[in-house]
Amino acid sequence: MRIIFLFITSIFTCQLIFAQATNPEPIQEEPTQPAILQNTNPTRDARLDKMLNWHIEKNQKINGMKGFRVEIFFSSEFDAKAQALDKKVEFLSKYPDYAVHIKYDAPNFRVRVGDFRTKNEALKLYKEIEKSYPVAFIVADKIEFPLLKQINYE
Repeated sequence: MRIIFLFITSIFTCQLIFAQATNPEPIQEEPTQPAILQNTNPTRDARLDKMLNWHIEKNQKINGMKGFRVEIFFSSEFDAKAQALDKKVEFLSKYPDYAVHIKYDAPNFRVRVGDFRTKNEALKLYKEIEKSYPVAFIVADKIEFPLLKQINYE
């Protein structure tokens, strides 16, 4: 048994010793291209330009960006539109700094607040209003482009 163990150990040791040997290669200062690539003139396929233009047009039609809002009200009752307008006025009287959006997705009227780029920003508002609006929750939505703050270096 010892002989077999020593034999297997010696085989692995020999492989490890010879695996560390390296053959020095000359260092090339400039990478050279293969001969087949030296005389080529790469051109872009016309379908690629068509796809790029389609992508640009599609993004221009979206008229917004992906983001988050806090939904404070939704209803499909008979007077849901009036209730949604009342909630909007009520919210704006308490928190005038945030934009309020009324959205109609048949058959529901929804009142959503804010234009937040990250969920963390929406969470700050949610924590602020959760006692006043216990049914509020954060939703992913298409938001308007937020205004960028100018930095004064003075």
